[in-house]
Amino acid sequence: MSETRIIYVSAGVLLRPDNSLLLATRPSGKSMAGLWELPGGKIEPGETPESALIREMGEELAVTLKRDDLSPLTFASHGYDSFHLVMPVFLARNWEGEPVPQEGQDLAWVKPGALKTMPAPAADVPLFDFLERHLTKHVGA
Repeated sequence: MSETRIIYVSAGVLLRPDNSLLLATRPSGKSMAGLWELPGGKIEPGETPESALIREMGEELAVTLKRDDLSPLTFASHGYDSFHLVMPVFLARNWEGEPVPQEGQDLAWVKPGALKTMPAPAADVPLFDFLERHLTKHVGA
């Protein structure tokens, strides 16, 4: 039996007061380009999931998050053909700066009820279902 390569990434739900959340397309040239996902990225050796998300949000979106802005929300664990993805997801209601794409990706603020209309990587689909249920139930979408 061959070993499965595990990739750890961290993702964030930037949630506005109007209950919309930020999605980004995967940049061209990357696998699954053009699909909508929660912003974030790979956790580098020696990084915590929180520090990786703070770094990635700065690099990809030019926003500043602080550790105290992040609340653990859920996680994804999904097997693709060539690797297995493990992704903790954090909720942030506060950040500094307006998200601006830094890697050629498109951005969209989406209400929870519209998440299922967005073409997404397989690992994000159950997260979108969770977010719709969670944000509608707990926040009132």
